[in-house]
Amino acid sequence: MVEIIGHALVPIFFVIALGYIGGLRGRIDNHHVGELNTLVMDYALPASLFVATATTPWAKMRGEESIVVLLAIGMMLPYAAWYLIARWRGVTRQESAIGALTVGLPNYAAAGLPIIQAVVGTAGTVHVAVAIAAGSILPSPVTLLILELNKPSEGMTTSQKLTQAIWRAFTKRIVLAPVAGTLLSASGVDLGPLLTSSLQLIGVSAGGVALFLTGLVLSSQPFKLNPVVAGGTIVANLLQPAFVWALTLVLMVPADQARIAILLAAMPSGFFGILFGINYKAVSDDVGSTVIASTVLSLLTLGFVIYWFFPS
Repeated sequence: MVEIIGHALVPIFFVIALGYIGGLRGRIDNHHVGELNTLVMDYALPASLFVATATTPWAKMRGEESIVVLLAIGMMLPYAAWYLIARWRGVTRQESAIGALTVGLPNYAAAGLPIIQAVVGTAGTVHVAVAIAAGSILPSPVTLLILELNKPSEGMTTSQKLTQAIWRAFTKRIVLAPVAGTLLSASGVDLGPLLTSSLQLIGVSAGGVALFLTGLVLSSQPFKLNPVVAGGTIVANLLQPAFVWALTLVLMVPADQARIAILLAAMPSGFFGILFGINYKAVSDDVGSTVIASTVLSLLTLGFVIYWFFPS
């Protein structure tokens, strides 16, 4: 069990550390990372999401309905609660949305795939693909909509501003890619080896570059463990998987699907919040610190989930 978690999380820490050291030593400018963020958000991640969903057989995706429902509720309830609490505390809408995304959306891409494959084998790839698609289609566009609504827009009526925000949020490549991939999977059309390998070549860099970028951003701000960071870490690592566990009991989800959903919900906080924050100039010190704290704590929380739900 320790080896499984170590193999999944140590590479995450390593790549984040590379970005952190590179930024701290001035080898890479850690205050102007827009181009690197564009590479991740507009090219690498969309390609990765599209291939992951398009190459997953539709019959298998349909068999994941229970997991999708569990993860959707498990992501959106903490998201909404964290956003409302942040707004009550006087935090801006943009920073509240970024914080909610960090707390509500687990790191399915970088941590989920190696852990799921190590625990249940290569068959677990479909679970991760579905989870990534759910995260990209649900909390991501909601966050983008909030961010777009709060961008300056002179001379526009409220309805025009709302229409423009909805259009911009839901036409982002990171949102369209998993939707297009899912539709292609449902149609039964084969992506083909040439196109698949071409997209995978850029898509495979998504997780690594995103983690490196996370470390780069963190190098420009101090790590701090305050009540906000501690609260976000507790919600992401403890309350979210516990909530999904409770849902599986209430909805009487079959045990094999229930434990997969709980394990996915127990993944540490993802890096989407940091990437979105860079795009909209709403990066918060608390967000970066939460990602680090959540990843560290997941050494214990993931160990417990694997020990309890996947006895050898």
